[in-house]
Amino acid sequence: MSGTSETPRSDDDAWQRDVVNRLAFAALNEQRRARRWSIFFKSILLAYLFLIFFALYLPQQGGKPITVGKHTALVDVKGVIAADADASADNIVSGLRAAFEDENTVGVILRINSPGGSPVQAGYVYDEIKRLRKKYPDTKLYAVVSDMCASGGYYIAAAADEIYADKASIVGSIGVLMNGFGFVDGMKKLGIERRLYTAGEHKGMLDPFSPVKPDEVAHVKKMLDTIHRQFIQAVKDGRGDRLKDDPKIFSGLFWTGEEGVKLGLVDGLGSAGYVAREIIKQEKIVDYTPKPDYLERFAERFGMAMADTLARITGAEGARLR
Repeated sequence: MSGTSETPRSDDDAWQRDVVNRLAFAALNEQRRARRWSIFFKSILLAYLFLIFFALYLPQQGGKPITVGKHTALVDVKGVIAADADASADNIVSGLRAAFEDENTVGVILRINSPGGSPVQAGYVYDEIKRLRKKYPDTKLYAVVSDMCASGGYYIAAAADEIYADKASIVGSIGVLMNGFGFVDGMKKLGIERRLYTAGEHKGMLDPFSPVKPDEVAHVKKMLDTIHRQFIQAVKDGRGDRLKDDPKIFSGLFWTGEEGVKLGLVDGLGSAGYVAREIIKQEKIVDYTPKPDYLERFAERFGMAMADTLARITGAEGARLR
């Protein structure tokens, strides 16, 4: 009799435990869901506060700086001059245009710290400086060298009204180069065979795994000589009779700022602050260098973060590639 009475009671207890477990798990899942939504909305609020901060305290990002009163405009050229670099022609020209167009600009300083780069990009900036100087004849532009102003960097500087440098700055390197490697002998030693198929007699020229052809080398040298002549002419047009009659100037050699003064590559010794204070006579400096658009970058990262949060909330995170 006792055995038959215990079985229903055991089944009843198991059913109750199952209900309690289900209710406990449901409550736990609800808490987790609420916590996820709380994190989501807090993230949105935090992002909104960040957007307000960028809007209020970074007015120069991606646009023209807000200026009050007369000032000296500054545009920085840092690093290699290339289309995909910070020192691209688009960035430099944008800064220069904004500087010249501001009616409160007394003078413009182009501060250069560059080893050179693309002759095309440097040529764009050179031509734009010439155009801006002609359009705004009362606004002088001064190139100021910090550590280095070589090759394409000096190409740009030559378009300025005057060039200033530190006595230990590196200036010059008026030349053009194209370099690479040759692996033909190394491939022979390793027993490696090169298989190159082209349509066009010279389509594979300068291939580092193929033997050098004299006619192709002559073609490249002719091209480099042409660009070099363009560089030389730009420097002569910009510097005029200030240049000394010394063929070494265009040989690719470089000098200190102190030696550059003697050769006519530099007009005087001084920093950006010195030029603003003593030459332009306006000590207040406003930076017109285009800055990275931090707001856009933040928006992109914020969007990715929100997408990830939504995926976690909806339980879709497992669909991502890992």
